[in-house]
Amino acid sequence: MNDVGADALRPHEQTIGTPQGFDAGLWFIGRIRTPWTWRGDCPHRGDAEAGPPCRIELFDPWGPALTGIKGQEHLQILYWMDQARRDLVLQNPKFGDRATGTFALRSPVRPNPVASSVVRLLDVQGPVLTVRGLDCLDGTPLIDIKAAFGARA
Repeated sequence: MNDVGADALRPHEQTIGTPQGFDAGLWFIGRIRTPWTWRGDCPHRGDAEAGPPCRIELFDPWGPALTGIKGQEHLQILYWMDQARRDLVLQNPKFGDRATGTFALRSPVRPNPVASSVVRLLDVQGPVLTVRGLDCLDGTPLIDIKAAFGARA
């Protein structure tokens, strides 16, 4: 559910018409469960040391892809900010007197709302990971999980 007025343009912001088609496809491989249900409550950056525990729930048939993940201390989580606008090229994140280009910001508002967080792995129970360090809404679609610093033997 979008925040009331969250998609309203701020002073100095600029939108574009988005392309009609897509260049690639992807599969959502799971859902992310966090304590945040309203965009205004999400942290601007997750805290891998002191943030709240969050769950990453993989869909079938992706569970076997977690084999060996218990040995990782940190993971890179890629997710789709499904409630973000996709048409802003200039943004005014602090309601200031000027705008900044989308690619100069960490804002979830982007042409392809892909987000990335490095999280601390706390636990693995079947197809469910418990982690710290996320900054997204409850129910956010999961795109991928990667070992943050490469595989360890």
